[in-house]
Amino acid sequence: MKKIRVGIIGATGYTALEVARLLEAHSQASVVAATSRAHAGEALSQVHPSLSGRCEIEIKNFSIETFADRCDVAMCCLPHGASAETVQQLVQHGVRVIDFSADFRLSDVDIYEHWYEIQHPWPERVGSTVYGMPEFFADEIRDAD
Repeated sequence: MKKIRVGIIGATGYTALEVARLLEAHSQASVVAATSRAHAGEALSQVHPSLSGRCEIEIKNFSIETFADRCDVAMCCLPHGASAETVQQLVQHGVRVIDFSADFRLSDVDIYEHWYEIQHPWPERVGSTVYGMPEFFADEIRDAD
């Protein structure tokens, strides 16, 4: 069986470390790309020493075309407000996305904008995503993009 090719966007924070750690132990997935503006050119294990010897891929700047060619799934570890634009590009290029920000967590744009005090970058998508708790939404997650 071919492994699922996973890329991590915003690869230098704690969420990205946990994603990489979990994926390195996954038998059906492999981390093939990692992006960060601040740490481009460094190995992921330089930024997260606990990954030494397990995940030595080079962190690159984000390029939608390159990322979409290399990855089946994106783990988006960007903060709210910054994530939605990147998620939109990925979805438009056919990449399945797991977004760890709050940008698609709520189902109402007005509530999002009230609590996060910013205008949502992709309001048309709000309310049409699946909340990723497999214990409750496994069937919806399976078919989501």
